[in-house]
Amino acid sequence: MALPVTIITGASSGIGAATAQLLAQRGHAVALLARSEVALREVAAGLPDGTKFLVQPCDVTSPEQVTDAVGAVVDELGTPFGLINAAGVCVPGALPQTTADNWHTTLGVNLTGTFLMCQAVVAAMCASGEVGSIVNLGSEAASIGMPHYSAYCASKAGVLGLTRALAAELAPRVRVNALCPGPVDTPMLHSELALAPDLDRAYEAEVGRVPLRAIATAAEVADAAVWLLHAGTATGTALALDGGTTAACYGSAPHQH
Repeated sequence: MALPVTIITGASSGIGAATAQLLAQRGHAVALLARSEVALREVAAGLPDGTKFLVQPCDVTSPEQVTDAVGAVVDELGTPFGLINAAGVCVPGALPQTTADNWHTTLGVNLTGTFLMCQAVVAAMCASGEVGSIVNLGSEAASIGMPHYSAYCASKAGVLGLTRALAAELAPRVRVNALCPGPVDTPMLHSELALAPDLDRAYEAEVGRVPLRAIATAAEVADAAVWLLHAGTATGTALALDGGTTAACYGSAPHQH
């Protein structure tokens, strides 16, 4: 029996790397996509022995690179069953300091990159006649207003809209769902907190705004992503994994960025 093939974008670190590791443990052939080949090879070196994998450098904002990457996956591993869109960037800043370049970069990676990957992978899935499953990484920021995160909130709200539209369009053959974490202990979060004048105070504020007073690990989010990938009756779902921030009103807690 052929191994299920799953593509993971943003696989060089954080949630993407943790998801690739878990999928490999669960018997998937994994295609690791990100811009840095060096970082991808470091992740690949930690995969379980015997894992069938492909390291494929790719800028998800480039239609040509996305098309080439998905073609390479089909040629090397086979038609993908799954896609985890975990590539993402976040450049916080107040509205006056949010440049057009920062805006376009954030929407380019988080939203356009997700769209391009879905488009290319779905074409491969449909050509094979097989069923498939896509999980897009959303965020708590898709559902709540966060000061200094206008581009990020807009991009992640767009991911939810894209997810729901594709779920309606592609049913019943391809399921499309979104996973929406709150703060997660990843390099991206640490780079955001490092912008604050007092790193320790910023971290305490980040924990303090979460009703459960906890920040998720990348492994925890990966576990939810893999579950959602295989949830056979879920499509168009936005699964919150945010410690209660969207349910308990994020705006009631102080924000330090």
